Amino acid sequence: MQTMATANLMINLENIKGAIAAKIDSASFKSWISPLNFEVIDNTLVLGAQNQFSADFINSVHANVIKAVASEFGLDVKIVVRTAATVAVAPVANDNKTQVFMPAQVAPKTTAGFESFVCCDENLFVLSACKKIAAGLVSFSPLFIYGVSGCGKTLLADCIANSAAGRVVKMTGAQFVSEFTRSLKEHNVFAFKDFCRNCDTFILDDVQTLSGKKASTEEFVQLVVDLRNMGKNVVLTSNVAPNNLTGFERSVQSLFASGLTVDVVAPNAYVKGVMLQRAGVSSDVSAALVQRIANDGHLVAGIANKIKTYTDLMGASVDMEIAQRLLSDTLQKTKTPSAMVREMCEKLAVSYDAVCGNGRSRSLVLARQIMMVVLKQVTGLSLSEIGNFVGGRDHATVLYAIRQIEKQQSLDLVLSAQIQQLISEYK
Repeated sequence: MQTMATANLMINLENIKGAIAAKIDSASFKSWISPLNFEVIDNTLVLGAQNQFSADFINSVHANVIKAVASEFGLDVKIVVRTAATVAVAPVANDNKTQVFMPAQVAPKTTAGFESFVCCDENLFVLSACKKIAAGLVSFSPLFIYGVSGCGKTLLADCIANSAAGRVVKMTGAQFVSEFTRSLKEHNVFAFKDFCRNCDTFILDDVQTLSGKKASTEEFVQLVVDLRNMGKNVVLTSNVAPNNLTGFERSVQSLFASGLTVDVVAPNAYVKGVMLQRAGVSSDVSAALVQRIANDGHLVAGIANKIKTYTDLMGASVDMEIAQRLLSDTLQKTKTPSAMVREMCEKLAVSYDAVCGNGRSRSLVLARQIMMVVLKQVTGLSLSEIGNFVGGRDHATVLYAIRQIEKQQSLDLVLSAQIQQLISEYK
C-alpha cells in the first residue's frame, strides 16, 4: 500500500511539473524550476531552491504561476532553501551554499568618466543614453551600442560601469563564454548565475563573440530576460546592429533590439584633433595630422599616448617635423582602391574573400554595393575598374549596384549616413 502511495505521489509531482512547464517559457523552466526539489508535505507543495537568491527570484517572478498550478491539485505552496539534511539525501554538486563563484580573471578597472569620451554631434544621442542609464533614469533595457572597431563602444561601456550606482558586472563576450563553461565543469553553475544576476547593471562588451556558441547564448538570453524582469539595467556592445548579427536566432536579435539601439560613429577630424590636443599637440600641428590618421579611436589613442610619452621623456614639444618622424609608421599615405575595399570589409563586418566571391546573401550583396558607390565617389576609376576591385564585376553590374543604392539611400537614412561616413573617410 505504501509503495502505491509513493508511486501516486511521484505521478502527481510529475504532473505538477508538467503543468508548470506548460505555463512558462522553456528557458525559464530549465534554468529555475527544473532544478528545484519537489516535495508534498501536509498538503503543501514544498520547493527546495539551491540558495537564497534562487528562492527570492522564483518568489518574485514565478510564484503566481506555481501557486495557480498547485491550487489545481489542492495544495498550498512554500519555497524554501534546501537544508543540509535535504542535500545529504539528494546531494547537488553545484550547491553554492558552500561554493562562491569568482571570475578566473578580472580585467584591471579603469577610471574612465564620460568626460574622457570626446563627443562629436553625431554621437550626442548615444552619449546622452549612456549617461541616463548610468544614472538609473531610463525605462529601456537593454541598451545596445554598436559601431565599427575603434569608434568608442568599450570606452562608453567603461564610463557607464564607473558612473553607475550599485553593483556593476562587466564582462566581454569571450569572458562570459569562458566563465560559463568553467562553472559547468566545476559544477558551480548556480553560483555563476547568482554572480551575474546579483547586480544593478550588467554590461557585456562584444556580444557578437557569442555567435555559434549555443549553450552560452541560451544562458545569456535567459540572463537578459531575468535582469530585465527584475528591473535591472543591461548594456550590450557589438560591431553591428542587432539585425545584422550572424549566428543568432531571430528571437535573440529581437530581444537585443527590444530596448534602445544606438550607433557610435568613428572619430571624425574634430574628435581626433581634440584627442591630440589633450596629449599636448598644438592646434596647427593637430590640424595637419588629423587628415593623415585613420578614423580609429584605438589608433588615435595610441598616437596621443606616444606623443605625450615623448613630451614627458624628452621635455620638448612636438612640432610637425618631430611628429612626422615620430609617427612615420602610423600616418596614412594615399590609400589604394584595394586597401579601401579591404578596410571597408572590416568596417562592414564581411570578409574580403566573400566580397570578391560569388556569395549572394543579402548582407553581402549590400556591402559589396556600398563599396562600389564609395569607390565611385572618392576615386576617378571607371565602372569597369571599380568592378575589378570587388571580384571582377562587369560594367553593367557596377552600374546596377550604384543605382540600387541611390534608390535605397532616399528611403533609408541610416544607410545614407553610413555611406556618407565612409566617403568622408576616404576623400
